[in-house]
Amino acid sequence: MRNLAIDAERLWGEIMETAAIGGTPKGGVCRLTLTDLDRQVRDWFKARAEELGCRVTVDDMGAMFARREGTANVPPIAFGSHLDTQPTGGKFDGVLGVLAALETLRTLVEAGYETYAPIEVVNWTNEEGSRFAPAMVSSGVFAKVIEKDWAQSRQDRDGMTFAAALDAIGYRGKERCGEHPLSAFFELHIEQGPILEAEGKDIGVVTGVQAMRWYEVTIAGQDAHTGATPMHLRKNALLGAARMVDAVDAVGRMHPPGVATVGRIENRPNSPNVVPGEVFFMIDLRHPDGAALDEMEKGVRAALPEVCAPLGLTFTEQRIWEQPAVRFNADCVAAVRRAAELSGYSARDVVSGAGHDAAYISRVAPSAMIFIPCLGGISHNEAEFSSKEQCAKGAQVLLQAVLDCDRQLAERGGSGKDAR
Repeated sequence: MRNLAIDAERLWGEIMETAAIGGTPKGGVCRLTLTDLDRQVRDWFKARAEELGCRVTVDDMGAMFARREGTANVPPIAFGSHLDTQPTGGKFDGVLGVLAALETLRTLVEAGYETYAPIEVVNWTNEEGSRFAPAMVSSGVFAKVIEKDWAQSRQDRDGMTFAAALDAIGYRGKERCGEHPLSAFFELHIEQGPILEAEGKDIGVVTGVQAMRWYEVTIAGQDAHTGATPMHLRKNALLGAARMVDAVDAVGRMHPPGVATVGRIENRPNSPNVVPGEVFFMIDLRHPDGAALDEMEKGVRAALPEVCAPLGLTFTEQRIWEQPAVRFNADCVAAVRRAAELSGYSARDVVSGAGHDAAYISRVAPSAMIFIPCLGGISHNEAEFSSKEQCAKGAQVLLQAVLDCDRQLAERGGSGKDAR
Protein backbone atom coordinates (compact mmCIF):
# COMPACT_ATOMS: atom_id res chain seq x y z
CA MET A 1 0.00 0.00 0.00
CA ARG A 2 1.52 3.28 -1.18
CA ASN A 3 0.05 5.36 1.68
CA LEU A 4 1.81 3.40 4.44
CA ALA A 5 5.15 5.01 5.30
CA ILE A 6 7.72 4.22 7.95
CA ASP A 7 8.93 6.98 10.30
CA ALA A 8 12.52 7.79 9.27
CA GLU A 9 13.26 9.86 12.40
CA ARG A 10 12.04 7.14 14.73
CA LEU A 11 14.04 4.44 12.94
CA TRP A 12 17.19 6.56 13.04
CA GLY A 13 16.66 7.32 16.72
CA GLU A 14 16.49 3.63 17.58
CA ILE A 15 19.60 2.88 15.54
CA MET A 16 21.46 5.49 17.57
CA GLU A 17 19.89 4.27 20.83
CA THR A 18 20.97 0.66 20.34
CA ALA A 19 24.43 1.80 19.19
CA ALA A 20 25.02 3.03 22.75
CA ILE A 21 24.78 -0.57 24.00
CA GLY A 22 28.40 -1.57 23.52
CA GLY A 23 29.36 1.73 21.91
CA THR A 24 33.09 2.29 21.33
CA PRO A 25 35.14 5.51 21.63
CA LYS A 26 35.56 5.58 17.83
CA GLY A 27 31.80 5.59 17.26
CA GLY A 28 31.33 1.92 16.52
CA VAL A 29 29.85 -0.96 18.48
CA CYS A 30 31.44 -3.95 20.21
CA ARG A 31 28.56 -6.24 21.16
CA LEU A 32 29.76 -9.81 20.82
CA THR A 33 27.15 -12.52 20.77
CA LEU A 34 25.89 -13.96 24.07
CA THR A 35 27.72 -11.40 26.21
CA ASP A 36 25.96 -9.24 28.78
CA LEU A 37 25.81 -6.44 26.21
CA ASP A 38 24.00 -8.82 23.88
CA ARG A 39 21.59 -9.59 26.71
CA GLN A 40 20.95 -5.87 27.17
CA VAL A 41 20.08 -5.27 23.51
CA ARG A 42 17.92 -8.41 23.48
CA ASP A 43 16.03 -7.11 26.51
CA TRP A 44 15.60 -3.78 24.70
CA PHE A 45 14.23 -5.51 21.60
CA LYS A 46 11.86 -7.70 23.62
CA ALA A 47 10.46 -4.69 25.49
CA ARG A 48 9.88 -2.71 22.29
CA ALA A 49 8.14 -5.64 20.60
CA GLU A 50 5.90 -6.30 23.58
CA GLU A 51 4.91 -2.61 23.63
CA LEU A 52 3.45 -3.25 20.16
CA GLY A 53 1.39 -6.16 21.47
CA CYS A 54 3.69 -8.82 20.06
CA ARG A 55 4.26 -12.20 21.64
CA VAL A 56 8.02 -12.82 21.92
CA THR A 57 9.30 -16.40 21.90
CA VAL A 58 12.87 -17.72 21.98
CA ASP A 59 14.20 -21.02 20.66
CA ASP A 60 16.94 -23.16 22.17
CA MET A 61 19.61 -21.50 20.01
CA GLY A 62 18.58 -18.10 21.36
CA ALA A 63 16.80 -16.88 18.21
CA MET A 64 14.03 -14.42 19.08
CA PHE A 65 10.65 -14.15 17.31
CA ALA A 66 8.32 -11.19 17.90
CA ARG A 67 4.93 -12.14 16.47
CA ARG A 68 1.91 -10.07 15.47
CA GLU A 69 -1.03 -12.24 14.48
CA GLY A 70 -2.71 -12.05 11.09
CA THR A 71 -6.25 -12.91 10.04
CA ALA A 72 -5.31 -16.39 8.78
CA ASN A 73 -3.88 -19.44 10.47
CA VAL A 74 -0.81 -19.79 8.25
CA PRO A 75 2.94 -19.74 8.97
CA PRO A 76 4.24 -16.21 9.50
CA ILE A 77 6.08 -13.95 7.11
CA ALA A 78 9.31 -13.24 8.97
CA PHE A 79 11.81 -10.44 8.58
CA GLY A 80 14.84 -9.38 10.57
CA SER A 81 18.56 -9.96 10.89
CA HIS A 82 20.91 -9.92 13.92
CA LEU A 83 21.90 -7.69 16.84
CA ASP A 84 25.40 -9.03 17.54
CA THR A 85 28.42 -7.18 16.12
CA GLN A 86 32.08 -7.61 15.29
CA PRO A 87 34.65 -6.59 17.96
CA THR A 88 35.12 -3.33 16.05
CA GLY A 89 31.73 -3.29 14.37
CA GLY A 90 29.48 -0.49 13.20
CA LYS A 91 25.98 0.70 14.02
CA PHE A 92 24.21 -0.76 10.99
CA ASP A 93 25.42 -4.28 10.15
CA GLY A 94 22.57 -6.59 11.13
CA VAL A 95 21.03 -4.07 13.50
CA LEU A 96 19.38 -2.16 10.64
CA GLY A 97 17.54 -5.30 9.54
CA VAL A 98 16.06 -5.93 12.97
CA LEU A 99 15.15 -2.31 13.72
CA ALA A 100 13.70 -1.66 10.26
CA ALA A 101 11.52 -4.75 10.67
CA LEU A 102 10.45 -3.47 14.09
CA GLU A 103 9.64 -0.06 12.58
CA THR A 104 7.67 -1.75 9.79
CA LEU A 105 5.67 -3.64 12.39
CA ARG A 106 5.06 -0.43 14.34
CA THR A 107 3.82 1.26 11.15
CA LEU A 108 1.29 -1.51 10.59
CA VAL A 109 0.12 -1.39 14.21
CA GLU A 110 -0.32 2.38 14.21
CA ALA A 111 -2.25 2.24 10.93
CA GLY A 112 -4.45 -0.57 12.26
CA TYR A 113 -3.49 -2.60 9.19
CA GLU A 114 -4.27 -6.30 9.51
CA THR A 115 -2.18 -8.69 7.49
CA TYR A 116 -3.40 -12.03 6.19
CA ALA A 117 -0.40 -13.93 7.56
CA PRO A 118 1.12 -13.39 10.98
CA ILE A 119 4.18 -11.13 10.87
CA GLU A 120 7.34 -11.89 12.88
CA VAL A 121 10.49 -9.88 13.54
CA VAL A 122 13.49 -12.19 14.04
CA ASN A 123 16.80 -11.67 15.83
CA TRP A 124 19.15 -14.53 14.88
CA THR A 125 21.94 -15.53 17.29
CA ASN A 126 25.66 -15.35 16.44
CA GLU A 127 25.42 -14.23 12.85
CA GLU A 128 28.88 -12.69 12.97
CA GLY A 129 30.81 -15.75 14.15
CA SER A 130 33.40 -13.46 15.73
CA ARG A 131 33.10 -15.05 19.18
CA PHE A 132 31.89 -18.53 18.25
CA ALA A 133 33.00 -19.69 14.80
CA PRO A 134 31.52 -20.33 12.34
CA ALA A 135 29.09 -17.57 11.45
CA MET A 136 25.31 -17.85 11.27
CA VAL A 137 25.05 -20.91 13.52
CA SER A 138 21.53 -20.13 14.76
CA SER A 139 20.00 -19.84 11.30
CA GLY A 140 22.14 -22.80 10.23
CA VAL A 141 20.65 -24.99 12.94
CA PHE A 142 17.20 -23.59 12.12
CA ALA A 143 17.65 -24.74 8.52
CA LYS A 144 18.93 -28.15 9.72
CA VAL A 145 22.25 -27.62 7.98
CA ILE A 146 24.30 -27.35 11.20
CA GLU A 147 23.91 -29.97 13.94
CA LYS A 148 22.69 -28.32 17.13
CA ASP A 149 24.89 -30.22 19.59
CA TRP A 150 27.96 -29.34 17.54
CA ALA A 151 26.92 -25.69 17.36
CA GLN A 152 26.31 -25.48 21.10
CA SER A 153 29.68 -27.11 21.83
CA ARG A 154 31.64 -24.43 19.93
CA GLN A 155 34.05 -22.57 22.20
CA ASP A 156 35.26 -19.00 22.27
CA ARG A 157 38.97 -18.28 22.72
CA ASP A 158 38.54 -18.43 26.51
CA GLY A 159 37.06 -21.94 26.37
CA MET A 160 33.43 -21.02 27.11
CA THR A 161 30.93 -22.98 25.06
CA PHE A 162 28.07 -21.48 23.09
CA ALA A 163 25.61 -23.38 25.32
CA ALA A 164 27.15 -22.06 28.53
CA ALA A 165 27.13 -18.50 27.22
CA LEU A 166 23.51 -18.86 26.13
CA ASP A 167 22.55 -20.00 29.61
CA ALA A 168 24.62 -17.26 31.23
CA ILE A 169 22.53 -14.49 29.65
CA GLY A 170 19.24 -16.36 30.14
CA TYR A 171 18.28 -16.67 26.49
CA ARG A 172 18.02 -20.40 25.91
CA GLY A 173 14.34 -20.75 25.00
CA LYS A 174 12.11 -23.81 25.19
CA GLU A 175 11.17 -23.99 21.51
CA ARG A 176 13.30 -26.41 19.50
CA CYS A 177 15.31 -24.53 16.89
CA GLY A 178 13.90 -25.20 13.44
CA GLU A 179 10.46 -26.26 14.64
CA HIS A 180 9.05 -22.92 13.53
CA PRO A 181 7.63 -22.95 9.96
CA LEU A 182 7.77 -19.74 7.93
CA SER A 183 5.81 -18.64 4.87
CA ALA A 184 8.68 -16.37 3.78
CA PHE A 185 11.70 -14.46 5.09
CA PHE A 186 13.03 -11.02 4.12
CA GLU A 187 16.28 -9.45 5.34
CA LEU A 188 17.32 -5.81 4.96
CA HIS A 189 21.06 -5.13 5.22
CA ILE A 190 23.70 -2.62 4.30
CA GLU A 191 25.51 -3.76 1.16
CA GLN A 192 28.96 -4.05 2.83
CA GLY A 193 30.43 -3.30 -0.58
CA PRO A 194 30.82 -0.30 -2.94
CA ILE A 195 28.57 -1.13 -5.93
CA LEU A 196 25.36 0.70 -5.00
CA GLU A 197 27.17 3.84 -3.90
CA ALA A 198 29.39 3.86 -7.00
CA GLU A 199 26.37 3.57 -9.32
CA GLY A 200 24.15 5.93 -7.35
CA LYS A 201 21.48 3.29 -6.74
CA ASP A 202 19.10 3.44 -3.78
CA ILE A 203 18.34 -0.27 -3.46
CA GLY A 204 20.08 -3.54 -4.15
CA VAL A 205 17.71 -6.37 -5.13
CA VAL A 206 19.70 -9.34 -3.86
CA THR A 207 19.31 -12.36 -6.11
CA GLY A 208 21.68 -14.67 -4.24
CA VAL A 209 24.80 -15.17 -2.10
CA GLN A 210 28.19 -16.43 -3.23
CA ALA A 211 29.65 -19.72 -1.93
CA MET A 212 32.02 -19.57 1.03
CA ARG A 213 34.14 -21.84 3.23
CA TRP A 214 36.09 -21.39 6.47
CA TYR A 215 39.14 -23.38 7.61
CA GLU A 216 41.07 -23.69 10.86
CA VAL A 217 44.83 -24.23 10.50
CA THR A 218 47.53 -24.85 13.10
CA ILE A 219 51.20 -24.74 12.10
CA ALA A 220 53.61 -26.26 14.62
CA GLY A 221 57.35 -25.76 14.95
CA GLN A 222 59.49 -25.45 18.07
CA ASP A 223 59.70 -22.75 20.73
CA ALA A 224 63.30 -21.58 21.04
CA HIS A 225 65.38 -18.74 22.43
CA THR A 226 65.72 -15.95 19.86
CA GLY A 227 69.28 -15.12 20.90
CA ALA A 228 70.67 -18.61 21.22
CA THR A 229 69.06 -20.35 18.21
CA PRO A 230 70.83 -19.86 14.85
CA MET A 231 68.59 -18.94 11.93
CA HIS A 232 69.25 -22.16 10.03
CA LEU A 233 68.24 -24.31 13.01
CA ARG A 234 64.93 -22.63 13.75
CA LYS A 235 61.47 -24.12 13.26
CA ASN A 236 59.59 -20.82 13.20
CA ALA A 237 55.85 -21.42 13.01
CA LEU A 238 55.13 -17.72 12.51
CA LEU A 239 57.38 -17.63 9.45
CA GLY A 240 55.36 -20.49 8.00
CA ALA A 241 52.10 -18.74 8.81
CA ALA A 242 53.33 -15.51 7.21
CA ARG A 243 54.14 -17.36 4.00
CA MET A 244 50.72 -19.02 4.09
CA VAL A 245 49.03 -15.62 4.43
CA ASP A 246 50.78 -14.64 1.22
CA ALA A 247 49.86 -17.95 -0.44
CA VAL A 248 46.19 -17.55 0.52
CA ASP A 249 46.18 -14.04 -0.93
CA ALA A 250 47.70 -15.38 -4.15
CA VAL A 251 44.98 -18.02 -4.43
CA GLY A 252 42.31 -15.33 -4.24
CA ARG A 253 44.02 -13.28 -6.96
CA MET A 254 44.28 -16.31 -9.24
CA HIS A 255 40.51 -16.93 -9.22
CA PRO A 256 38.64 -13.64 -9.80
CA PRO A 257 36.07 -12.64 -8.69
CA GLY A 258 36.90 -14.98 -5.79
CA VAL A 259 38.41 -13.69 -2.55
CA ALA A 260 40.70 -15.35 -0.02
CA THR A 261 41.56 -14.01 3.42
CA VAL A 262 43.37 -14.86 6.64
CA GLY A 263 41.47 -12.78 9.18
CA ARG A 264 42.31 -14.37 12.53
CA ILE A 265 45.80 -15.33 13.66
CA GLU A 266 47.13 -16.34 17.08
CA ASN A 267 50.88 -16.56 17.68
CA ARG A 268 52.13 -18.78 20.51
CA PRO A 269 53.75 -18.22 22.95
CA ASN A 270 53.73 -14.61 21.67
CA SER A 271 56.83 -13.55 23.56
CA PRO A 272 59.38 -11.06 22.17
CA ASN A 273 62.38 -13.33 22.79
CA VAL A 274 60.89 -16.71 21.83
CA VAL A 275 60.88 -18.15 18.33
CA PRO A 276 57.18 -18.91 17.79
CA GLY A 277 56.43 -22.60 18.18
CA GLU A 278 52.79 -22.64 17.10
CA VAL A 279 50.42 -20.44 15.13
CA PHE A 280 46.67 -20.85 14.75
CA PHE A 281 44.83 -19.03 11.95
CA MET A 282 41.60 -19.12 10.00
CA ILE A 283 41.12 -18.94 6.24
CA ASP A 284 38.02 -17.54 4.53
CA LEU A 285 37.49 -18.49 0.84
CA ARG A 286 34.59 -17.17 -1.27
CA HIS A 287 33.48 -17.39 -4.90
CA PRO A 288 30.12 -17.21 -6.73
CA ASP A 289 30.97 -20.51 -8.49
CA GLY A 290 31.24 -23.66 -6.38
CA ALA A 291 33.60 -25.36 -8.88
CA ALA A 292 35.97 -22.38 -8.73
CA LEU A 293 35.83 -22.53 -4.94
CA ASP A 294 36.92 -26.18 -5.16
CA GLU A 295 39.99 -25.06 -7.11
CA MET A 296 40.75 -22.37 -4.55
CA GLU A 297 40.57 -24.97 -1.78
CA LYS A 298 42.95 -27.22 -3.70
CA GLY A 299 45.37 -24.33 -4.07
CA VAL A 300 45.41 -23.57 -0.35
CA ARG A 301 45.81 -27.22 0.61
CA ALA A 302 48.66 -27.67 -1.87
CA ALA A 303 50.44 -24.63 -0.44
CA LEU A 304 50.49 -25.90 3.14
CA PRO A 305 53.04 -28.74 2.68
CA GLU A 306 55.00 -26.66 0.17
CA VAL A 307 55.44 -23.93 2.76
CA CYS A 308 55.84 -26.05 5.90
CA ALA A 309 58.15 -28.87 4.82
CA PRO A 310 61.22 -26.75 3.94
CA LEU A 311 60.91 -24.96 7.28
CA GLY A 312 60.70 -28.18 9.31
CA LEU A 313 57.11 -27.44 10.33
CA THR A 314 54.01 -29.62 10.64
CA PHE A 315 50.41 -28.58 10.20
CA THR A 316 46.80 -29.58 10.78
CA GLU A 317 43.95 -28.20 8.70
CA GLN A 318 40.18 -28.59 8.86
CA ARG A 319 37.31 -27.10 6.91
CA ILE A 320 34.85 -26.08 9.66
CA TRP A 321 32.12 -24.45 7.60
CA GLU A 322 30.73 -24.45 4.09
CA GLN A 323 27.96 -22.36 2.56
CA PRO A 324 27.09 -23.27 -1.04
CA ALA A 325 26.07 -20.55 -3.46
CA VAL A 326 22.46 -19.49 -2.88
CA ARG A 327 19.82 -18.29 -5.33
CA PHE A 328 16.90 -16.57 -3.60
CA ASN A 329 13.24 -17.33 -4.30
CA ALA A 330 12.07 -15.74 -7.54
CA ASP A 331 8.72 -14.59 -6.12
CA CYS A 332 10.34 -12.96 -3.09
CA VAL A 333 12.98 -11.28 -5.25
CA ALA A 334 10.21 -10.00 -7.54
CA ALA A 335 8.37 -8.63 -4.50
CA VAL A 336 11.48 -6.63 -3.54
CA ARG A 337 11.86 -5.37 -7.10
CA ARG A 338 8.21 -4.25 -7.23
CA ALA A 339 8.53 -2.63 -3.80
CA ALA A 340 11.47 -0.51 -4.94
CA GLU A 341 9.58 0.55 -8.05
CA LEU A 342 6.40 1.36 -6.11
CA SER A 343 8.44 3.42 -3.65
CA GLY A 344 10.06 5.36 -6.50
CA TYR A 345 13.63 4.26 -5.79
CA SER A 346 16.36 3.32 -8.23
CA ALA A 347 17.50 -0.30 -7.96
CA ARG A 348 19.79 -2.91 -9.44
CA ASP A 349 20.24 -6.66 -8.98
CA VAL A 350 23.25 -7.74 -6.89
CA VAL A 351 24.80 -10.96 -5.61
CA SER A 352 25.91 -10.72 -1.98
CA GLY A 353 29.59 -11.21 -1.31
CA ALA A 354 28.93 -11.55 2.42
CA GLY A 355 27.10 -14.34 4.19
CA HIS A 356 23.73 -13.65 5.79
CA ASP A 357 21.13 -15.56 7.77
CA ALA A 358 18.78 -15.37 4.79
CA ALA A 359 21.12 -17.71 2.92
CA TYR A 360 20.39 -20.52 5.37
CA ILE A 361 16.72 -19.67 5.80
CA SER A 362 16.30 -19.87 2.01
CA ARG A 363 16.70 -23.65 2.36
CA VAL A 364 13.52 -23.96 4.41
CA ALA A 365 11.42 -20.93 3.36
CA PRO A 366 11.13 -18.62 0.34
CA SER A 367 13.58 -15.79 1.03
CA ALA A 368 15.08 -12.60 -0.36
CA MET A 369 17.26 -9.69 0.72
CA ILE A 370 17.32 -5.93 0.29
CA PHE A 371 20.55 -3.92 0.28
CA ILE A 372 21.12 -0.22 0.83
CA PRO A 373 24.41 1.62 0.14
CA CYS A 374 27.02 2.13 2.84
CA LEU A 375 29.65 4.85 2.73
CA GLY A 376 32.71 3.71 0.80
CA GLY A 377 31.45 0.15 0.94
CA ILE A 378 32.99 -0.07 4.43
CA SER A 379 31.61 -2.57 6.94
CA HIS A 380 32.90 -4.65 9.86
CA ASN A 381 34.47 -1.35 10.83
CA GLU A 382 33.63 1.37 13.36
CA ALA A 383 33.44 3.86 10.48
CA GLU A 384 30.55 1.95 8.86
CA PHE A 385 27.81 4.39 7.83
CA SER A 386 24.52 4.65 5.96
CA SER A 387 22.50 7.86 6.07
CA LYS A 388 19.12 8.38 7.69
CA GLU A 389 17.58 8.69 4.22
CA GLN A 390 19.21 5.48 2.97
CA CYS A 391 18.03 3.52 6.01
CA ALA A 392 14.50 4.88 5.58
CA LYS A 393 14.41 3.89 1.91
CA GLY A 394 15.48 0.35 2.77
CA ALA A 395 12.85 0.10 5.49
CA GLN A 396 10.16 1.40 3.13
CA VAL A 397 11.04 -1.23 0.52
CA LEU A 398 10.99 -3.87 3.25
CA LEU A 399 7.49 -2.80 4.28
CA GLN A 400 6.18 -2.88 0.71
CA ALA A 401 7.84 -6.23 -0.06
CA VAL A 402 6.30 -7.86 3.00
CA LEU A 403 2.86 -6.48 2.12
CA ASP A 404 3.30 -7.72 -1.46
CA CYS A 405 4.18 -11.20 -0.17
CA ASP A 406 1.22 -11.13 2.20
CA ARG A 407 -1.11 -10.21 -0.66
CA GLN A 408 0.19 -13.12 -2.72
CA LEU A 409 -0.37 -15.52 0.18
CA ALA A 410 -3.93 -14.28 0.60
CA GLU A 411 -4.65 -14.68 -3.11
CA ARG A 412 -3.36 -18.25 -3.09
CA GLY A 413 -4.88 -19.25 0.22
CA GLY A 414 -8.22 -17.44 0.24
CA SER A 415 -9.45 -15.72 3.38
CA GLY A 416 -10.58 -16.80 6.80
CA LYS A 417 -9.05 -17.69 10.11
CA ASP A 418 -8.66 -21.36 9.24
CA ALA A 419 -7.03 -20.93 5.82
CA ARG A 420 -3.82 -22.94 5.51
